[in-house]
Amino acid sequence: MSILKLEKSAWHPYFDRVSKLAGGTKLAEVEVAALNLGDQIQAKWLPFSGIVYDPKDDLIEVVLEGLDHLIRKPRQVFIDQEATLLRSLQVIDESGVRQIIKLRDPLMLPPPEHAQH
Repeated sequence: MSILKLEKSAWHPYFDRVSKLAGGTKLAEVEVAALNLGDQIQAKWLPFSGIVYDPKDDLIEVVLEGLDHLIRKPRQVFIDQEATLLRSLQVIDESGVRQIIKLRDPLMLPPPEHAQH
């Protein structure tokens, strides 16, 4: 496991690559951690569509099924990546609030043997 800081100039191309490779194939959980809020789960293992950095509005948008999670004025982005496997992203905004986006594969189960229709 390796945690790396992404430079701001790399955010847009990196997020585009993550969205192309993981969009529609992963589940995501979004946790918000702040001293005044504590740790709160914003989204629990929803289908992940992508992540975008908009430099004009200075925001990161995490697109999940049924939810767009916006992070305004991001200041730092850290990635937890092992070789080509991205486990999570951590975004720290200008207020020091940490937003942690965890990714995982959906659980593929075979259909039950005696399923009723």
